[in-house]
Amino acid sequence: MKKCLGLFLVLGMLLVAVLANAEERLVIADFDSGTKPNNIGGDFGAWDKDPADFTQTCIESFSATERRGDTGFSLKLDYDVDSPNPAYNGFWMKLNGADFSKYKKLTFWAKGDTAKGYTKVVKLEFKNAIGEVGKYYVSDVGDAWKEITVSFLKIAGITDFSDMTELILVFEDRVATNKEGSIYLDDIAISE
Repeated sequence: MKKCLGLFLVLGMLLVAVLANAEERLVIADFDSGTKPNNIGGDFGAWDKDPADFTQTCIESFSATERRGDTGFSLKLDYDVDSPNPAYNGFWMKLNGADFSKYKKLTFWAKGDTAKGYTKVVKLEFKNAIGEVGKYYVSDVGDAWKEITVSFLKIAGITDFSDMTELILVFEDRVATNKEGSIYLDDIAISE
């Protein structure tokens, strides 16, 4: 009996230690439903700098074949910034005033489409309710699923994460390593 109690005590202490070290995480969008809105109730979609310029575009869709895990969907972004005019476009996602102040980093999974091609460099932007815009360039998108982690300390231009309004991904003609292609995104989250 004493051995069982001792074992339960050790297991209980182990569980407390694991839970104390568990990182708190807020999933913003896992795209598993294949529909809008995101996990925190925000709308999202693709956008173009100049919708009248048909030589540049970005289109979002859901993919059931290129995803992380055995079920659900990922988000597919087909982009084209190969234009005779200055070109940029991308993807926006509303954050509905979420308070990110207790978190320290953004994480998401990304993968380029090897058949269509893809850029290895994309710009991330965060916007908050006081009008600040934070920017960070991700430069390591590859052809296999990879978790990208961006510390909030590296997002230049934003100081207040307590009332967040929008997350934006930008394809820019001047930095794109491939001016047209497709990128998949999945499991966008913030964590401590």
